[in-house]
Amino acid sequence: MPRQLTYDQRLTLISKWPNPPGQSEQDRLERAERMVQGAISLHEPFQGVDLTVEAKGSYPNKTNVRGDSDVDIKVQLNECFYYDGTSWFNKPDAYTGPWTTDSLRKEVHEALDEHFGTVDADHNIAFYVPEVIGSRPSIDVVPCFKYVLFDSRATGGKREGSVVFGQDGKKIVNWPELQLANGRTKNGLTNRRYKFVVRVLKNVENDLSTEGVIKELPSYFSECLIYNVPNHVFLGGGFDDAVRSSLLNVRSQLTNAWFGTRHMVEPNEVKKVFGEGQKWDEADARDLINSALYYLNY
Repeated sequence: MPRQLTYDQRLTLISKWPNPPGQSEQDRLERAERMVQGAISLHEPFQGVDLTVEAKGSYPNKTNVRGDSDVDIKVQLNECFYYDGTSWFNKPDAYTGPWTTDSLRKEVHEALDEHFGTVDADHNIAFYVPEVIGSRPSIDVVPCFKYVLFDSRATGGKREGSVVFGQDGKKIVNWPELQLANGRTKNGLTNRRYKFVVRVLKNVENDLSTEGVIKELPSYFSECLIYNVPNHVFLGGGFDDAVRSSLLNVRSQLTNAWFGTRHMVEPNEVKKVFGEGQKWDEADARDLINSALYYLNY
């Protein structure tokens, strides 16, 4: 039988999870970001090139948990960008410069090798910079291009994100800025309980997957599920009540016979949580939430 916490055990663990990792962990993560920025800025082919080098994902969103402290850093080329949708009045000019998906990946690889020594370039998307104990966490460095989706419903008529091209030829569009902005807004509207509950579910997922109760899932999946909890659900009672009510609300959405999960969106509010190209499915969500409810003894 899977392990189930007692009431006191649950409260003890939940009391440890309200905040992201401490200052020493934060310092290591920020040092990793600065080191990648330095590697890119010192690489001669990147001199004078419009690039954005910054962390993305759980680190800047303050939803990282202890044990998940690796950092994702994007190296985004802005002067050559990809777009979709229709812009009748301001269609971008065709790019005629030197940068291609292959050349960007090549130069990012060389910049990292020069700065860190040999890095792992065998992954489909990211370059992997290994951890140095006591100095920096492992780092996934993602070469990408600016991406613009022209949409009359969006502020200013467009949404901006990043597009990544894997070595398998497939492209993935991400929206880190929208994820960051929407997460901050929701956290403020829920008296900071949104990110607290996200961190609780991430910690629970780590425990459950380590113990073999469920398969290991991307930590972003927990953030996606909890983002769909209405704001008022977080606000009733204490922290323990907020966790229980949020998990029950997600379970209700996952089992709704009328609407199902079609309405559920990622924190960027552009992509659906479930569908083509995702690394998870609805069965994974049900396993995670049901197992979390049992583990936490709700």
